[in-house]
Amino acid sequence: MGKFRIIVKAVVEHEGKYLTVERWYNDCIVEPYQWEFLDGEMKYGEAPEDAAKRLVAEFTGLDAKVMDTLYTWSFTAGEICTTGITFLCKTDSDELLLSDELLDYQWISKEEIPKVITKNAVIRDMLRVGFISATAVED
Repeated sequence: MGKFRIIVKAVVEHEGKYLTVERWYNDCIVEPYQWEFLDGEMKYGEAPEDAAKRLVAEFTGLDAKVMDTLYTWSFTAGEICTTGITFLCKTDSDELLLSDELLDYQWISKEEIPKVITKNAVIRDMLRVGFISATAVED
């Protein structure tokens, strides 16, 4: 029998801008540094919303409030099935203290998301639920 894991993604908003972070993945791939939203594994027994708030705090030092569930996704790699939940979060501050796992950060507009986020699956999901518009992707 395969294994399961749950990933929580936090799309953090502050005054109409969205937090993207640059993370190093693997020096064996073409682009080892990639811009994305905050994400990480949910701990056993942890509520998904609590996991999102914890991850935001651990990665950035920000206190975030979960506002809504944006979308879910899943994929299987080998014997591990991953399910993900993406939350829209808000914060009252834009001053961060980045964890050592992150290289850089930037606050971007909703229209800039398709130009900054490098994972096509994230862009497709955001289009599917209407978080970003198709015109932003076409520009």
